[in-house]
Amino acid sequence: MSAQESCLSLIKYFLFVFNLFFFVLGGLIFCFGIWILVDKTSFVSFVGLSFVPLQIWSKVLSISGILTMGLALLGCVGALKELRCLLGLYFGMLLLLFATQITLGILISTQRVRLERSMEDIVKKTIQNYRADPEDTAAEESWDYVQFQLHCCGWHSPQDWFQVPILRGNQSEEHGVPCSCYNSSATNDSAILDRMIFPQLSRYGPLARLRHSTDLCVVPAKSHIYREGCAQNLQKWLHNNLISIVGICLGVGLLELGFMTLSIFLCRNLDHVYNQLARYR
Repeated sequence: MSAQESCLSLIKYFLFVFNLFFFVLGGLIFCFGIWILVDKTSFVSFVGLSFVPLQIWSKVLSISGILTMGLALLGCVGALKELRCLLGLYFGMLLLLFATQITLGILISTQRVRLERSMEDIVKKTIQNYRADPEDTAAEESWDYVQFQLHCCGWHSPQDWFQVPILRGNQSEEHGVPCSCYNSSATNDSAILDRMIFPQLSRYGPLARLRHSTDLCVVPAKSHIYREGCAQNLQKWLHNNLISIVGICLGVGLLELGFMTLSIFLCRNLDHVYNQLARYR
């Protein structure tokens, strides 16, 4: 066996092993998405929050898992069976994915101000329409999740919630905010957190300051809530994790470039090896 044949065999099995790993990873992601869709109660207790729009997450994870499995399967079969058509299709899909990521990166960097304004408009619209439609609460639940995770309230400040009629109390001057704004760590009070995790068990909570309905949890704005808006906290989070985000993006991009290079190299040199083998017959 010549050095070129050994090199191609090494590339072939390298592509096969790594794509097999991503095939298994895609299968795990797909199963995780199905688990969210089928067994929501276990997922809620596992994550610790019930206001995440589970159907959206399950669809995103399921589709991502299927796409990952499909792309990895092309790489596995194409490399192992040395099929040029599958290797070419594998290269084309990786190139399309890489080009899409580059385009999104350019758009985000050049249209940052416009994207921030669009996000602000979406958030303010979500706040104004909070629980207006009981059948469509995915956006509100997503924003509750953001407030809870980033320890913030409203877009600029908690005052963004003061114009929402459903959050007002019996008196017009009493303002309320969603329970995702409540700073439970300030008082070591987990009752409101229990209300968000298991609303069916704490519909009639022991705290008189909470106004509960079947699908609504409200806390007065004068109580212990987060005073910073999510815009500031989101900027802080991006600033603190900028190196990690850039590193992950560069790592994914380099991995895709490496797989594209190996697949096109293997695809272009298969005919040359076959011709050499034919001469020895």
